[in-house]
Amino acid sequence: MNASKRRELYERLQAANPAPTTELHHQTPFELLVAVVLSAQATDKSVNLATATLFPLANTPEKLLSLGEEGLTAHIRRIGLFKTKAKNLLATCQILLDKHGGEVPRDREALEALPGVGRKTANVVLNTAFGEPTIAVDTHIFRVANRTGLAPGKTVLEVEKQLLRHTPPEFRQHAHHWLILHGRYVCKARKPDCAACVIRDLCDFRGKTG
Repeated sequence: MNASKRRELYERLQAANPAPTTELHHQTPFELLVAVVLSAQATDKSVNLATATLFPLANTPEKLLSLGEEGLTAHIRRIGLFKTKAKNLLATCQILLDKHGGEVPRDREALEALPGVGRKTANVVLNTAFGEPTIAVDTHIFRVANRTGLAPGKTVLEVEKQLLRHTPPEFRQHAHHWLILHGRYVCKARKPDCAACVIRDLCDFRGKTG
């Protein structure tokens, strides 16, 4: 895919959804961090159901710690890997209190030092909570980038670097959300809905449906 096609691709996604955002419910950077950690190998819907009861009771590091592991797992036990996630979140809360004054750091290295927080989670927090022009690559974005020819790569990091390199600056802030939503609802893994795709004619995928 050449530069003009990439620009046209983003222009169409922007026209269809001018102000995209995450589907994870949150009101603060801390709530977002918790939700993203919980969302690993889980659906946003299941996370939102859990945080709907969790956040009214515990939406700060202090309050989450006060629940303890048993209290926290009572809210998240329907989410995959809930035991590991509970331990990671409680450890994260302690680090936030000990090293960051109870606030979520606006720094990649500090974020990735938190238990259960990898590069993808750090990118989501930096982008969505702090407005940084980062692009978090999950399975949806990895698929869309490779299938369309937008930013091919064999690894998640390679795709991320390609996206940052080839995405025009004015689209980088929202690129993550446009691509993840496109992959989730249109360019689906098993059977892409090419008939409903606004970028169909720009896409390099040879197995188009419909």
